[in-house]
Amino acid sequence: MSDTAAPSPYQRTWFNGRLNLEQQKKRARELLRAYHQDQAPAVQRFQQHHPRYDHGFYPQLADAQWVIARENGFASWARMKTHIEQLAHQPDTAPDGRHTLHLRCGEDIRQSLQLAGFIGDFQQFADPFCQGPLADLPLPEFIHNRARFIASAYELEPADALARLQGEYAVLQRLEDYQQVVLWFEHDSYDQLILAFLLDQLLRLQPKVQLELICVEQVPGVPDFIGLGQLTPELLTWLWHNQRVPLGRAHLQLGRQVWRALCQPDPAALQALAAAETPPILPMQRALQRHLRELPSGFNGLGLTQHLALQAMADYGADTVGRVFAVLMRQLEPLPFLGDLMFWHLLRKLQQSREPLFVLEPGKGDPERGWPSYPIFLTETGVAVLRGKRDFRELFYGERWVGGICIKGQVR
Repeated sequence: MSDTAAPSPYQRTWFNGRLNLEQQKKRARELLRAYHQDQAPAVQRFQQHHPRYDHGFYPQLADAQWVIARENGFASWARMKTHIEQLAHQPDTAPDGRHTLHLRCGEDIRQSLQLAGFIGDFQQFADPFCQGPLADLPLPEFIHNRARFIASAYELEPADALARLQGEYAVLQRLEDYQQVVLWFEHDSYDQLILAFLLDQLLRLQPKVQLELICVEQVPGVPDFIGLGQLTPELLTWLWHNQRVPLGRAHLQLGRQVWRALCQPDPAALQALAAAETPPILPMQRALQRHLRELPSGFNGLGLTQHLALQAMADYGADTVGRVFAVLMRQLEPLPFLGDLMFWHLLRKLQQSREPLFVLEPGKGDPERGWPSYPIFLTETGVAVLRGKRDFRELFYGERWVGGICIKGQVR
């Protein structure tokens, strides 16, 4: 279903947050030396990060250390030093207990939690609500609808897709087997839409367990934070001790509001939620805003991801499907949420056009690598749509869903 299910060769790689104090001291000395040699990049770094910078500025080592700390996401060198020391001196005892359940929208932190000494159970819940139909249905019917979409979209056997989903949804009936249930989520729409569903279900079920949430959009020392899966075991432990909060009624009610709005065939309710802050889960607002941008734009009829995929081909010279995905994720996407199979599904939907937007050449790809190796390039129609000279809504003959909103193309 997503890149958490099967690692992709095109997965983003980002700094994992493991800071070494001696290394940071060395970086500060090198920065100071480069500044005094009048190297432009070093001067620019001081201009950007040092509050007392001016043209007569003559920095000392402490000033360079300040810049390094700010680049790493800390207010000062002292705070960065304290954070590094905290990570290095965490207790050896298990942070959680045997009766703890860790619930996450993928497998990406399972091993790191084990390496960090967590001993509770782990369960993924990874139904990708950011693609495919959502509807307010009884849960068994809802699961069957989602399984049909997943099997079709990601080219899976229908029985396998249904069995996997039923296994994941079954966790909702087992919550009271535990004393503590902790939800681990980040800020993108993939995570936040699943979180909204789970919060709605928790409000309905009212399980008699301790419910807690770790939901982050930034992590100290990780200025390019994308997701929990990039973090070291030590940082997951740090999040456990510093970012874990009890789930209260306000969280659950927000989840219900968001989930009901997501299932509506009209975007008005979701737009209203996205227009205001969403306490107590502030990342939810940005995720909803990004989700709504998957609706057809007035500029060219494309959703944002569709537009960025074409842009990667046109402006960045991406000439295989894998390179298009890499450019999209590493350079263009403002809030990365997409898995590799989800991207392949998106491209196949773009192929449902009366005039092709791009040419795909499976016969020239690597059979062992499959579709990521297929050459791909824009047609004149694709360029015209990308530049807003044609409207994709007039070319599209398929059907795609953004939550409860069905986008139907023209009759072929």
